[in-house]
Amino acid sequence: MRTTVNLALLLGLLAAPAAAQTEKPIRIGVLSDLGGAFADVSGPGSILAAKMAAEDYRAQHPGRPVEVISGDHQNKADIGSTIARRWTDTEGVDLIIDVPNSAVALAVSEIVKTRNRTFLVTGGVSSALTGTQCSPNTVHYSLDTWTMANVPTQTLVAQGGKTWYYVTADYAFGHDMQRQSTKALEKSGGRVFGSVNYPSSTMDYSSFLLQAQASNADVIALAAANGDFVNAMKQAVEFNLMGGKQKVVGLAVYISDIIFLTSRVAKGAVVTNNWYWDLNDQTRAFSARFAKRFNGKVPTDLQAGAYAAVTNFLAAADEVGASSDGRAVVAKMKSRPNHDPLYGESTIRQDGRRTTPVYVWTVKDPTPGKSYDLFEPLRTVPMSEAYRPLTDGGCPLVTAAN
Repeated sequence: MRTTVNLALLLGLLAAPAAAQTEKPIRIGVLSDLGGAFADVSGPGSILAAKMAAEDYRAQHPGRPVEVISGDHQNKADIGSTIARRWTDTEGVDLIIDVPNSAVALAVSEIVKTRNRTFLVTGGVSSALTGTQCSPNTVHYSLDTWTMANVPTQTLVAQGGKTWYYVTADYAFGHDMQRQSTKALEKSGGRVFGSVNYPSSTMDYSSFLLQAQASNADVIALAAANGDFVNAMKQAVEFNLMGGKQKVVGLAVYISDIIFLTSRVAKGAVVTNNWYWDLNDQTRAFSARFAKRFNGKVPTDLQAGAYAAVTNFLAAADEVGASSDGRAVVAKMKSRPNHDPLYGESTIRQDGRRTTPVYVWTVKDPTPGKSYDLFEPLRTVPMSEAYRPLTDGGCPLVTAAN
């Protein structure tokens, strides 16, 4: 009898830790820029958004552990690649999100594919991610360079902005944005009146802006991002370009840029994104939750995308039953309607492009007491029109399917 009792006790002791270990945590890595040019638009805010999505999931699935970790790629592809390899090889990370630097994102996409994990790009903007370098393990959530260039160009041409002058940052991203915008402009019947390139991180834009002003083009397009855009906008105000007969459009602008500039400075500028905190009751409710934990700041579209990506991934992983099988999870995400409280319904194409409506805004007059009441709608572009045609990107996944 004593032997039977002791054996039962021993089996119970052995079973307890085994049961505790059967439920492997889903591990999510937020790979971001925590101190550089993208820290405000993504960075710590994207980490918080991912954690909020995990918390909301755990509230509905109390027995399913989810862990969120983070890393700083410092805008260097080698550092980002090292972190991605460590996470997927030794730390059990199932999903990597964010990566607000296209060179880093492209490198991470390849690493994730070879390890068969999932990569949801909520920060990088290169259209190559769903083009020639598409992957069965990658979904692109943030807007890409095709949409960021084409949508505002088509919108302003339709509203009478037929002639354009480009003030372009002299690096690959700036040239790519100008090239894609020019194609859209000419296809829509518009004309390029001229362009000028300037070195990145310059502090004196006077000669470039004066050339744009003297062109008398209907639209002055700033093909730049982050600090380059912010500094150019400040000087555009000094030369009275804002609010005059010429319209100023930024081809890569985020709400964090406008908050930094203030609507008084940026009034009249044209901005394109796929999410805004004040869109509807659900976006406002989420933004209030977020702001309470983020020093009163509302989320950017990239940070909202991080929440949506984690939410969609967890739902698909549940259906697949294997969070570490990236190809299976992404295939499930492509085959099912994806829903979250911030974007509503969205679809994911064969090439990995997540599609939602896209919004074109103008920066409005300052609203007393409402520092984040910044945009008024100019146009809503349906998801069927807002993205590069599926067959135009050269994605091997699309070619193979056809």
